[in-house]
Amino acid sequence: MSTLTLQDVQAARDRIRESIYYSPCAHSNSVSRISGQQVFLKLENLQKTGAFKERGALNKLLTLSKAEQAQGVIAASAGNHAQGVAYHARHHGISAKIVMPTMTPLVKVNATASYGADVVLSGSGYDEAYEEARRLAKEENRVFVHPFDDPAVIAGQGTIGLELLEQIPDLEAVVVPIGGGGLISGIACAIKESKPSVRVIGVQAARMPSTIEALKAHKPTTIAANPTIADGIAVRRAGEITLPLVEKYVDEVVAVEEEEIASGILTLLEREKTLAEGAGAAAVAALLHHRTSLQDKRVAALVCGGNIDVTLLSRIIQRGLVKDGRLVRLQVHLSDRPGALLQLTKLIASHHTNIVELQFDRAYYGVSLGDTLIDITLETRGPEQIKQLLAALVEAGYRHERIQ
Repeated sequence: MSTLTLQDVQAARDRIRESIYYSPCAHSNSVSRISGQQVFLKLENLQKTGAFKERGALNKLLTLSKAEQAQGVIAASAGNHAQGVAYHARHHGISAKIVMPTMTPLVKVNATASYGADVVLSGSGYDEAYEEARRLAKEENRVFVHPFDDPAVIAGQGTIGLELLEQIPDLEAVVVPIGGGGLISGIACAIKESKPSVRVIGVQAARMPSTIEALKAHKPTTIAANPTIADGIAVRRAGEITLPLVEKYVDEVVAVEEEEIASGILTLLEREKTLAEGAGAAAVAALLHHRTSLQDKRVAALVCGGNIDVTLLSRIIQRGLVKDGRLVRLQVHLSDRPGALLQLTKLIASHHTNIVELQFDRAYYGVSLGDTLIDITLETRGPEQIKQLLAALVEAGYRHERIQ
């Protein structure tokens, strides 16, 4: 027997409608062209707290009795659920305590605290933070708000599905990131019970495929923890409530690699001017790298969150530029004499490439006495310009190596 109905999702929408942003779902020409689908981006990263999680959190808070609200609430979260609970708890005068893993990105910790919650950092990952939150819930008699394995939370997330059916009347498929399964369970229930022909596809990080493993075993299975840039969906065990809903309603679950997720983040940032965190870009990554079985469909892709650490974003941008051939590093051997560097830079300048960084080495890498080795990082227009520059270095007699 299902733990969730379409009526539950509809009731959740009526309950949270006034407090939740009706996020846009615009057609993306760039993602459509690359993926071979007609792709619409549901921008849940534009919610007040930067992610879809506040839908479920708010619905849960509003279903609590007055006595339960007076007790206060507690949650465990790597960030987005934390912010959703904290923000709406403060708005409704409910005390909130949030337990977050010690390595949670600072942007998420600070945001959660700014919404008025008492933040406790505990554990190396979500599972340890979860256990601490459960302990504190009993100790302090607070109501525990689960990030995904709760019917009220799932129903709140499912309101996105109702919006998608309104925004794309001829919708043929929806692609949704999966962590514990709360988001896709709610959306899939809302869509399949309203329009069964729409395909629902889930996406997991290949390093943390807890739902994929659970589907194989037909029961929640705890998997090993692995680092992933999609920390928002880095869940080791699928939910007891969500897994049956995924089995009932979801057509396909696929996995994306770290480089593909990074590519999704960079594509959204550069082509769509949209900031997404790793989990938020997973659905787009699956489409860009053709991980789904979809062919020429009208597809909604969930950009479910945008709370990315700026340090990580900087690294992703740098890696993306290298992969696209717009940033290249070379090692070039030079005679250690006056004017040698000037001649090299003149050659580089003649090919309209920009020097970003130079580093000299006379003692390592087997450099001969009287020579020097230069590590030189260049900005280029792409692979063709790099090819022309490398050919010119060979013609000019420079020994060199491209650093990958």
